[in-house]
Amino acid sequence: MNPRILLLGGTTEALRLARRLSSDAIYSLAGLGRVPDDLPCQVRVGGFGGAEGLAAFIREQGIELLLDLTHPYAAQISANAARAAELSGVACWALRRPGWQAGAGDDWREVNDWAELVVALEHFQRPLFTLGREPLEHLSEIPLHQHWTVRCLTAQQAVSRAEIIGARGPFALDEERALFARLGIDVLISKNSGSQSTESKLQVARELGLPVVLLRRPELPRVEREFLQPDVLWEALQRRLAEP
Repeated sequence: MNPRILLLGGTTEALRLARRLSSDAIYSLAGLGRVPDDLPCQVRVGGFGGAEGLAAFIREQGIELLLDLTHPYAAQISANAARAAELSGVACWALRRPGWQAGAGDDWREVNDWAELVVALEHFQRPLFTLGREPLEHLSEIPLHQHWTVRCLTAQQAVSRAEIIGARGPFALDEERALFARLGIDVLISKNSGSQSTESKLQVARELGLPVVLLRRPELPRVEREFLQPDVLWEALQRRLAEP
């Protein structure tokens, strides 16, 4: 009998995997962005109440395999997944997507947190933030010499010296070129997500010779099996499902 699967998602890779799962599997989303309504598996939206709550859900639903395909920066969710797997005695497999690597001539700079980021940006005027919603919490702190562009999943009304763009990747290379040109971007700020769907912004920064400031990746917990590529994870999952 096939193990019942709980997939923690929210990424492009997770959605692709969810489309391959059976109706008995559960695809879990935090609730940010669009919730798919065309999947063959069940969809659950919302949190679990920490590791203990997730462990309780795993036991209640008879889950036998937990898949963590959350964002590389969703450190708390991944920590909860690893701990919940221990508490409930089920296997946890995780996709650990490799980060982007700088090429010859790239000017990439890493920072640990918002405070370091502010210092790194003090000499720039037209930054483009692709960090998610965090910059929205600091719109009242924009230096007088700067105009921010913030791209995140949900749009909101522009404020003084800031434009907020609501958009979800993938982003075409020509679209990114047009965006950089329209806004006069002089520095790109990003998480090192490693996603192909949002990599085109790095290509534009490279073409224009612009610096890139990257938020350093968090440390993620070790789990029973870790995969660098979604296709390898899928192949391992198929073998697991084929076991008698």
